Amino acid sequence: MEFAAVTDIRCLADGLAFPESPVVYPDGSVVVSEMAAGRITRVRSDGATETVADVGGGPNGVGLLPDGRLVVCQNGGSTFGIGFWPYDFEGCAQLFRPVGAAAHPVTPQLQVVDVDGSVHTLATEFRSRGGRMMPLVRPSDICVDADGGFYVTDGGTTHDRQRIMTGLLYGRPDGQLEEIVYPLEMPNGVAMSPDGDRVYVAETRTRRVWVFGLSASGRIAGGRGLATVPSGGPLNIGGADGLCVAADGTVLVATLGAGGVTAFTSSGDMLGALPLDDPMTTNLALSVDERTLYLTLASSGRLVAIDGWRSALTTPRS
Repeated sequence: MEFAAVTDIRCLADGLAFPESPVVYPDGSVVVSEMAAGRITRVRSDGATETVADVGGGPNGVGLLPDGRLVVCQNGGSTFGIGFWPYDFEGCAQLFRPVGAAAHPVTPQLQVVDVDGSVHTLATEFRSRGGRMMPLVRPSDICVDADGGFYVTDGGTTHDRQRIMTGLLYGRPDGQLEEIVYPLEMPNGVAMSPDGDRVYVAETRTRRVWVFGLSASGRIAGGRGLATVPSGGPLNIGGADGLCVAADGTVLVATLGAGGVTAFTSSGDMLGALPLDDPMTTNLALSVDERTLYLTLASSGRLVAIDGWRSALTTPRS
């Protein structure tokens, strides 16, 4: 599919080291993780940046707890550089991205950042659906529910030609962490429905967005495939990354490959897209009043904003 490009965007900050997981505060500031720098950074409304915490490794998803603390999905780290993406042959892009294992990896874990910037390990393992305690593989993204618990995707990893299958976890601020959906193929973005009775999960490689019903916090009551993100760009590829959900149920998916955002109704019908110029559009979040959509463009190191994003949605060209 081809979409008209969106041009009315504001760059709030550039020079960020592979930013991810924007968290919007009422004062208009936005906290992001900088995966290639091992830190959590606040971007003020005037574009000024300040370090919230140095967490090391590779911080990915960030969730804001009711008491003001942050929970960070620490994936352990990677080496970053310019590399071919998604494959190494003619016609592929060369992007700033993870290109290998970390020189100084840390244990994959969930970290807590206190309001004073101090960092603590919350969990390094989880209880599987079979009852075994298992180590986190590569925590990816997180969303916090109304009870202060949180849903976490463990993105897994690839060794040689073998892929580790992972799933969706539910955790609490006391460090309890349990697996509630297994298996998922490279689960990534995760977000709650407005009324808290559903949780959405994006699978990057399959481009699929799942929706799981909830009978209570952390208790799955059925699920189904909601939608599939379209492919696009020069190689006609695609991937589903971060998620957020508007108050009316619109599901917004950060879209790899084509770049930008794909929007769906709560029933899975495609509303349109917001194409952007970075094929690694990794995550997104709405302002408190939902008028502004914030996005992390990871390979180009930018945090951008689109005001009036609903009217900017475009439909595919025939």
